Amino acid sequence: MLAGVSTDYYVRMERGNLAGVSAEILSAVAGALRLGEAETQHLRDLARAAGPVPLRQHRRPTETRVRPSLQWLLDSITHAPAWIMDNRKNIIAVNALGGALAAPMLEDPSTQANSARFIFLSPASRTYFPDWDQAADSTVASMRVAAGRNPHDKALTDIIGELVTRSDTFRLRWARHDVRFHHAGPKRIVHPVVGDLEFVYEGLDVPGAPDWTMYVYTCAENSPTAQRMRLLGSLTAADPPVPRAPIPLGAAKH
Repeated sequence: MLAGVSTDYYVRMERGNLAGVSAEILSAVAGALRLGEAETQHLRDLARAAGPVPLRQHRRPTETRVRPSLQWLLDSITHAPAWIMDNRKNIIAVNALGGALAAPMLEDPSTQANSARFIFLSPASRTYFPDWDQAADSTVASMRVAAGRNPHDKALTDIIGELVTRSDTFRLRWARHDVRFHHAGPKRIVHPVVGDLEFVYEGLDVPGAPDWTMYVYTCAENSPTAQRMRLLGSLTAADPPVPRAPIPLGAAKH
């Protein structure tokens, strides 16, 4: 009644038959259910995926290399950790402080510079992320958003399938169907070299790479975190960690 659609029509939608559903009806249902921004966008993505795909609207292959100007932009950020991550949670590129901060993820060969693998497959993640449950929930919910937006992304499907198979904690969270944008917020990290760090991060869309996000971690000037990051930067300046060549699961096949 609130959405202004018949019971039969709504039941059809609940069962996943979204083909042909208009944008107006989707908005009405989203309003009636009080869906958030991420939930509403996910509903629209599912409806789009259920409809016919025009021949000229095939998606471009996801980029796997950073253009030089984008790396220069990262490198110009000298007082804050920053990195670029794709929708599969691969860390594509870092600046100097970003490489130092993310070293536990970048240097672990079993996780292949992938933050989702690190969170769910590496025991070290529970120390690195003191708010581990929050980090795990956010990671899975943002991957669910990406899967709804790109249902035919085989590399994304492969990494999800790997984690569902190898991690009970991932599988339980994936079954919840939670969705969430990962744009901004606080982040606590316990770094193995300098200890407790508290940041506020911002996620910025990367022009020309719709599946990439640049994350920049900031803190108050002269705060304990700022002092510890200066120390970390000085310790790693001579040999900064770098992400291994982007190797999303199955990339060698493309």
